[in-house]
Amino acid sequence: MSRGRPGRDDSPDRLYTLTGGRSRAGSDAFDLVTLVVSESDPVPGMQSEHAAILRMCRLPTAVVEIAAGLGLPVSITRILLADLHDTGRISARHPRASYRLPDHDILEQVLVGLRNL
Repeated sequence: MSRGRPGRDDSPDRLYTLTGGRSRAGSDAFDLVTLVVSESDPVPGMQSEHAAILRMCRLPTAVVEIAAGLGLPVSITRILLADLHDTGRISARHPRASYRLPDHDILEQVLVGLRNL
């Protein structure tokens, strides 16, 4: 039997257990491209998915990559990330744009030049 999309074959009971019955993260801090970095190593007795996230995020990793690596839906992954963030085990940041818009005066000069053509 072929496997469907990641997380789709998981029993709803398993997903319910992973999140403690929650269907949403406490905040909207994690979108698909938010970069997550581990601030600590896994500890004995930690939920296996939490430990996997900490190992996976030694370098900045996007939320969507974490979900794919865990084979879980993004919504479930966000809840797990919120748990780790609340305890200070991970930090999260939105990637910064590496570009700056040109100066307003330059854009205006280009526009005037185009109109003169």
